[in-house]
Amino acid sequence: MRAILFALALALVLLLAPSASAERIKDIATIAGVRDNQLVGYGLVVGLDGSGDQTTQTPFTVQSIINMLGNLGVTLPPGTNLQLKNVAAVMVTASLPAYARPGQRIDITVSSIGNAKSLKGGTLVMTPLKGVDGQVYAIAQGNMAVGGAGAQAPGGASQTINHLLAGRIPGGATVERAVPALLGEGATITVELNETDFGTAHRVADAINQSVPGVALALDGRNIQVAAPAEPSARVAFLGRIENIEVTAMPSVARVIVNSRTGSVVMNQSVSLQNCAVAHGNLTVTIDARTDVSQPAPGSFGKTVASRAGLVNIDQEGGALMEIRGGAKLADVVKALNALGAKPLDLVSILQAMKASGALRAELEII
Repeated sequence: MRAILFALALALVLLLAPSASAERIKDIATIAGVRDNQLVGYGLVVGLDGSGDQTTQTPFTVQSIINMLGNLGVTLPPGTNLQLKNVAAVMVTASLPAYARPGQRIDITVSSIGNAKSLKGGTLVMTPLKGVDGQVYAIAQGNMAVGGAGAQAPGGASQTINHLLAGRIPGGATVERAVPALLGEGATITVELNETDFGTAHRVADAINQSVPGVALALDGRNIQVAAPAEPSARVAFLGRIENIEVTAMPSVARVIVNSRTGSVVMNQSVSLQNCAVAHGNLTVTIDARTDVSQPAPGSFGKTVASRAGLVNIDQEGGALMEIRGGAKLADVVKALNALGAKPLDLVSILQAMKASGALRAELEII
């Protein structure tokens, strides 16, 4: 009977315990050799409604127009002074996906590099997109989609919504050259974790070996070597199976991200605080933990329950530092500072002081 009760209690504990969420390998890792490649090109946007570059201040726009007209068989007399208002010089960027083949279309982003007022309504003229090796991998052309809007009154007053000097052309470039992939070479492939973690690398190798015994070996905290079939179609099917294996990743490193311009703070669940008291300017921040004891009513056969509650106090007038007990969450400190109206620089300084004193047990990253 006692064994049955113990088994039931153990099952109840397992049911009530928080379960770590499993992730697919494709969500936390990539396959070595399967990657995008960045492309860039210089081009012209035409057909603007008087909102193009002021050619007296952007001579490269005029030079580009002359070169383009020359390639189309139009010769301008020497010394011609072009006063263009409907043309803008732009940079075109794109990401060439892995295994893209000639004839496929990719999205492009077009951004002004001159002094144009707006690219809305413009058309990108045929622009070659080059890779880091200088080779042309795609050709871009098409009508731009700009998400912003703007208007100007005769008296000079203007109103602008969103951004008018950059836009996208969905499917605006055609792939002309494929990038060789190394996935089909060698007897093994490498699974690369997005973040270095020895525990997660070990778990990924174990999960793969449980699905396909004896094929995975963790080389370090980021790379897992996997033996794969040599035949291409079998290798593709094998990788499709590997990518969808679920793995419970190890808890991430405690990290606090602070935006010094806006004062926003983002932290993960691993962040903790130790005993501390911080004074900054006329702000004094104190962190404490209080133990509350709940006594049962007489004759209720209840049990005494003790709970700990984190306390955060901020004094604007300043005061002496006191030795206190830790236990409050950093989220409580940040919330109290924001409610008080602390400036972003004050918030950054306080968190840096906590980190320097050893009270903030997390990596502090300021962006």
